[in-house]
Amino acid sequence: MDIIASWIGNIPEFAVPFALAALGLIIMERSGVLALGAEGLMLIGALSGIGAYIMTEQTGVALLAAMFFASVVSLLFAFMVLVLRINQVVSGLVLVFFCQGLSALIGTLADWTNHPVPGLPDLSVWLLSDLPVIGGVFSQNLVVYATPVIFALVTYFMFRTGQGLRLRAVGENPQAAEAAGVPVIMYRLLAILAGSALIGLAGAFISVLSTKMWIANMVGGRGWIAVALVIFARWSPWKALAGAVLFGCIEALIPQLAASGIRLPQYFVYMTPYVVTLAVMIAVAVNKKGISSQPGALGLPYVKEERT
Repeated sequence: MDIIASWIGNIPEFAVPFALAALGLIIMERSGVLALGAEGLMLIGALSGIGAYIMTEQTGVALLAAMFFASVVSLLFAFMVLVLRINQVVSGLVLVFFCQGLSALIGTLADWTNHPVPGLPDLSVWLLSDLPVIGGVFSQNLVVYATPVIFALVTYFMFRTGQGLRLRAVGENPQAAEAAGVPVIMYRLLAILAGSALIGLAGAFISVLSTKMWIANMVGGRGWIAVALVIFARWSPWKALAGAVLFGCIEALIPQLAASGIRLPQYFVYMTPYVVTLAVMIAVAVNKKGISSQPGALGLPYVKEERT
């Protein structure tokens, strides 16, 4: 029972990076921009968060710095897809490889590798944290508690406000949105910046609040899983949160199995999240119900006043 309680208590911490990264991708892709660069932006956020904490010793500043610098780097992606209209798949892949090299270079030169940071203390919810088995779920750091609130705010914005309607219109039919007076390029740019900030926060959560140190390429493929999670969720924020909890369950289970003495091949453990990702993608492909929820103009470049 102790192992089960520990596993359940660790699920939220493992789920948050998937959730925040997937939400950032949903914001971008709802505007019609196919975003495959989450892995790279998470690395930038992870590195920026550690670097900012080392310089300021303020966790809040570290998290804000991660969001800011991830957004700054995303301007390169925005320039490629919005101005130069380079293929969005290629641009996303280039961004990932660029961020992998850049983060490793800066982390090494600045000597930030393996530099421990304290993170944030856990906040326990009175009475709920004392419940048997599930009590650990209610003893988490502040960002874990804030994640559902962020999802609620983004969902409200996207589906209950005029600006959110315009954002989705840009992703569905940018020509019609332009005819209605919506500045398509500006909305897509703002979506890239906002989505990248959340992805950067996801990366900083891993380095500053979970692992509590920086290691080159420490994101470990979570950005790619977030890309698959968006498809699994049909571009729905709440479904993405549920999917993130599913992947959090899987990742949290791996160290618990090791702690219980169950011997598993190392590479089998490494591939487990990706096996689940493949299974999810196959399930999505087999079940075509709701496939129309994909933004109509996703991945398509936009030229002002062009009609199709």
